[in-house]
This record gives sequence, C-alpha cells and structure tokens, in this order.
Amino acid sequence: MADTPNPIQMQKYLSGIDYPVSKDDLIAAAEDQGAPDDVIEALQGLEGDSFDAPTAVSKGVADE
Repeated sequence: MADTPNPIQMQKYLSGIDYPVSKDDLIAAAEDQGAPDDVIEALQGLEGDSFDAPTAVSKGVADE
C-alpha cells in the first residue's frame, strides 16, 4: 500500500478498544468510528489475528 496511515491517525479510529483484540474486531471498531479506506485497508493487511496493545497495531501497519 502506497499511503500508510500514520500511527496517530490510526489510533484515532481505534480509541476505546480493550486489548487484547482480534483483527476482525479492530476492523469493525475502525469502521464504526468512520475510518477512511486507507485505515481499513491497513488493518486488513495486518499479519496476525490478535493484538495485545495499540503499539502492536501501529508496528504491524508500519511493517506492511
């Protein structure tokens, strides 16, 4: 993906999530918060099925 959302933008759409969280729940939460397509696509591209902290999500997106 050419335009990876920055971690601050990403976490804006993931506020209020209780960790650990599944990838599907991350995507659903972001969609519920009105996240733009680039954020949803970044979450869909994450490797792994579960994340234990916001930093794990940010790192996963940065590693794409």
